[in-house]
Amino acid sequence: MALKSMVMEFGMGTDVLGRDWTKAAVRALHNTLRQNSISFADAFDLPRTAMQVKIVIGAGQPEQVDRAAVAAVLPYGQAEVEVVQGGLEVPRDGGKDPMLVANAALTVFLDLPEEGTPQ
Repeated sequence: MALKSMVMEFGMGTDVLGRDWTKAAVRALHNTLRQNSISFADAFDLPRTAMQVKIVIGAGQPEQVDRAAVAAVLPYGQAEVEVVQGGLEVPRDGGKDPMLVANAALTVFLDLPEEGTPQ
């Protein structure tokens, strides 16, 4: 068996008022998930819980992102969350908190037989 990358999706999330990087990251992952239905494990007669999902979040202050809150967004599958430097802090007039933009990249893997290997 070998882990095979099955799908990759991208999303963006914002926090306009609260300067909360976790909120922006969670919204980015929600945006990513809304772009498709990640239920193809059924086509391989595998449970959806067998999907291994790597989530990479780009945030201006990676240490402020709650990885567990991001992982909890997944409806099924096993999440691995990595947070890296990225995203945007967009200044606003009048000394107000900047608007935060986080990015999410999601890759779904399944453990499938290698070609030519008997099952």
